[in-house]
Amino acid sequence: MSPDRRLPYPDDVLAHRPRLGLRIAKLRRAARLSQDGLAERAFVSRQSIMRWENGTRDPRYLDLVALAAALDVTVSELVDLDADLVR
Repeated sequence: MSPDRRLPYPDDVLAHRPRLGLRIAKLRRAARLSQDGLAERAFVSRQSIMRWENGTRDPRYLDLVALAAALDVTVSELVDLDADLVR
């Protein structure tokens, strides 16, 4: 019998998905990129960008690295979800 793949995330963790999605979308627009353009630069599909921005999926770590490079920000800046609250 194989172990459970993963336990469900708690609600407070899942609450970060939409905030990260908004952050990705904001940085993408600031870089004047379409979802297609960002997808091409980050070597992912447009559907992935759409899902991340909509908060229905989480990017994997290497996708975050590729997104940050494509948006010309650091991974820390990309995932700094409090940055939008301060500015």
